[in-house]
Amino acid sequence: MELYQANSPAAFWRLLTPEPDEAEWARSIQATVVELPAQVQSGGDDLGHILLNTLGEGQFGPDHWQLGLAQKAFYALRPVLPRSLRSHVRRLRQALRGRSFSLDWPVESRYAAFQYAILRDLLNKRGTDGRFINFWPRGRRFAFVLTHDVETAEGQRYVNAVADLDTAYGFRSSFNFVAEDYPLDRGLFRELVSRGFEIGIHGLRHDGKLFSSYDAFMGNARRINQYLKEFGAVGFRAPSMHRQPAWMQALAVEYDLSFFDTDPYEPIPGGTMSIWPFELGHFVELPYTLVQDHTLTVILGQTTPKIWLDKVDFLEAYGGLALLNSHPDYLRDPTSWRVYEGFLQAMQQRAGRFWHALPREAARWWRTRRNAPTVESLRDGTLAEFSRDSSGGEGIIVAEPNTQERPTPR
Repeated sequence: MELYQANSPAAFWRLLTPEPDEAEWARSIQATVVELPAQVQSGGDDLGHILLNTLGEGQFGPDHWQLGLAQKAFYALRPVLPRSLRSHVRRLRQALRGRSFSLDWPVESRYAAFQYAILRDLLNKRGTDGRFINFWPRGRRFAFVLTHDVETAEGQRYVNAVADLDTAYGFRSSFNFVAEDYPLDRGLFRELVSRGFEIGIHGLRHDGKLFSSYDAFMGNARRINQYLKEFGAVGFRAPSMHRQPAWMQALAVEYDLSFFDTDPYEPIPGGTMSIWPFELGHFVELPYTLVQDHTLTVILGQTTPKIWLDKVDFLEAYGGLALLNSHPDYLRDPTSWRVYEGFLQAMQQRAGRFWHALPREAARWWRTRRNAPTVESLRDGTLAEFSRDSSGGEGIIVAEPNTQERPTPR
């Protein structure tokens, strides 16, 4: 539970008018916990259990982080399987798994509804509206972060094309490289950083064995930390979104990208239910909230970015984080490229409504916001007002928006 204790509703909302005491928060939490799935409430309605069962994915059971025998066999055979066969196996596996997935997808709204219900209940008991430090800088309604995982040498050779596309629509992104699967192009790293992009580590090898045992992971973590230092990187994402939050505390990172709000399509399905960053032990977790590109176009067969854009509408309504993970390896496919470019084009049209940031900027902002003594002490911080009479995310009005920045037109 201690990994998640920093994520109290008081820390999340940063209410300023005036700040409630712990007893007030506790009463409102207990009054609104019914917004969450029954399995989240199974350990009790105290905040520690709620955070463990949501952010900590405890609702999925004690063996949640362990791969099954069939998955281990798949990763053992993966190097010799053609990519088309691997995708077929994933589609079959997801068809079977989707029948028992307990979260909603692609929009899982219950944790967001819970957070809003807590504040609404608290303010109703007080008989007042509330002012708080806005979730994002400069009066922005939501945040937008682009990330890319580079799985192979072929993907690395396509990085510049993806970076050029992001730049053409006025965006910057992070590129996460597998440290020991292919020769790393240090010149490419320097070029990306000089252009305003960010470099991260995507594990040592993309072989599904990073978390095979505690001792193996600790040895891998030491090598990962060496690469982080060498590249000046502060972020990490595990291959295939395998994850073990307690073990990952050994990583010398400011943020991690290995978790998601809801996703039935990953080897370890589940989700934190959170559409916002949260503190996971010593680092900030930035969950991806938009389905990955391979899942969208290959597993689901989509040919437009509609699922992404519909989810962005929800994230905007609740002031969340729109974080996408796509892959230069898969963007070489013309359909995937068209869908991704269509998404960037549509997001460019929404300029002025979101704060576009690199992942390290989003992580640093979230932690700084939590620790800021006043809104005046927070650079680019703004006040927002929450109406207790509203429903859903519509209750927020940014009180002091600053001048909006827009992406550079193509």
